[in-house]
Amino acid sequence: MPQPYPKEFRDDVIQVALNRDAKTTIAQIAKDFGIHEGTLNKWIRQAEIDAGNKPGKSTDESAELRELRRRTRLLEQENEVLRRAAAYLSQANLPKRLYPLVRELAADGIPVAVSCRVLKLSRQPYYRWLAAPVPEAEVAEAYRANALFDAHRDDPEFGYRYLADEAESAGQPMAVRTAWRLCSSNAWFSAFGKGRAKNGKKPGPPVHDDLCAFVDADGRTRHEFHADAPNQLWLTDISEHHTGEGKLYLCAVKDPYSSRIVGYSISSRMKARLAVDALEMAVARRGDVAGCKTHSDRGSQFRSKKFTRALARHGIIGSMGRVGAAGDNAAMESFFALLQKNVLDRRRWATRDQLRIAIVTWIERTYHRRRRQARLGRLTPIEYEAIIESPALAA
Repeated sequence: MPQPYPKEFRDDVIQVALNRDAKTTIAQIAKDFGIHEGTLNKWIRQAEIDAGNKPGKSTDESAELRELRRRTRLLEQENEVLRRAAAYLSQANLPKRLYPLVRELAADGIPVAVSCRVLKLSRQPYYRWLAAPVPEAEVAEAYRANALFDAHRDDPEFGYRYLADEAESAGQPMAVRTAWRLCSSNAWFSAFGKGRAKNGKKPGPPVHDDLCAFVDADGRTRHEFHADAPNQLWLTDISEHHTGEGKLYLCAVKDPYSSRIVGYSISSRMKARLAVDALEMAVARRGDVAGCKTHSDRGSQFRSKKFTRALARHGIIGSMGRVGAAGDNAAMESFFALLQKNVLDRRRWATRDQLRIAIVTWIERTYHRRRRQARLGRLTPIEYEAIIESPALAA
């Protein structure tokens, strides 16, 4: 089944089609962006329905209908949980344990998350109970944590050392290190604790090793951005551009195998979501990318939990360069330099939308399908992937 086009890509293509001049046809735009003409016409027709220019079911109405169906199914499941729970708890001479009931409901097709939410249970203890009985060590730790919590609730100004003394007097002796670990994991800190350090003065530590670096014969650190097949290595970075309305930020993901920009995201704010959206577009276009290395700098967007979780979710391996070393991501910097020379420096941009459409059009039409590269044998990235991959797929 073919992968759906990312929403940001569809919106950009629709904007290009709606803002085209009289000489440009829909078929030409579809060819420039590598999609079928009928697909583009369907997108434009749906956009006109969403705008109220044509009759039909809008995207919001379709989404609302799906949401209503989902909520109806969820209510039916919750009613079934309540009905079964009432019958289960009304039985006489039986221990009133709800975990077996959750297991029975799961066997009948009721999700565990729904059952636990209705019965006000936590899923993690349920799965631990399902896997194995609770170890004695965890029981002892729970009693110690309960004693520390009681002491902290009575005296919030106490640190973990004083809390350990109070827990020992309550019959739960423990080492000071154990008290520190329990208090730290549960955020039971003294009311007179140290203030938070100021953020943003120094670059943060890397969350990934530099997988593109090697040491040459002279002992100097070099970087090699080479891939023998698609989705072996991706490069990503963020650049900022000025408009009359303010800055516009672009995060792009490049596959050095064919020099193709496999994903991008454009926004007026440089948040972690910008990098995550670019990565998600690349995954949506490429499909199964497990094992692919993604190299970036030490920007906070690439060190964020959202981005690292997105990498782990798709089985992608992270890689990071050094602080203040542009050469550690030179292949990506060269793309941004080319974009700066061909688009950004050509004129002044009054609005963010104008610059956005110009960037997207240059990437999809010029860079991907018209600009030939000597490294690819005077082929464009799209031609190179089509020529190289077709024999491999046929074999």
